[in-house]
Amino acid sequence: MIRKYKQVQQKFYRINHRITAPQIRVLDAQGQQIGVLTLNEALNLARTQELDLVEIAPMAKPPVAKIVNFKKFLYQQEKKKKEEKRKAKVSQTKEIRLGPFMSENDLQVMIRRGKEFLENGDKLKLVVKFKGRQITHTEFGHQVIRKVIEALSNISKVDRDPRLEGRQIVAVLSPEKGKKHEESKEKN
Repeated sequence: MIRKYKQVQQKFYRINHRITAPQIRVLDAQGQQIGVLTLNEALNLARTQELDLVEIAPMAKPPVAKIVNFKKFLYQQEKKKKEEKRKAKVSQTKEIRLGPFMSENDLQVMIRRGKEFLENGDKLKLVVKFKGRQITHTEFGHQVIRKVIEALSNISKVDRDPRLEGRQIVAVLSPEKGKKHEESKEKN
């Protein structure tokens, strides 16, 4: 059995004597620029403050280093990553089940619910289920799903066209990025 492990990429920082550039741009702990110094001058400055010299931008000309407590610096970087991960919106796929012989009012309620899901940035899976002998009239299911797609066409796009899968018709809609904002501007 072959296992694939997810590789975690950690950023490697050169600190103190591992920095190889002869001249570096130095920042203090608050991010204020001190200036371009030689490596020895920067190391002496960091040593007098009892802090570390950490190279944060090695590809810059000249490379940028920051005088900071290295452990605290790593902790803050980890904290930033967690904050970014927490703010990232993960879209889910929400499902709405419809019937081939739904009343108009029930259909409008499902359309409103689908609109809410799409406005929240989630994908929408439309499912028309057939029970018993209803499967002989799949055209009614296609009509229902087309009505819903039409009603939601102003804020969504069709990812997967409606098609019969066993005893149900399935279609997938996803929110369209620009259309939501245009609609809110028109209301104002």
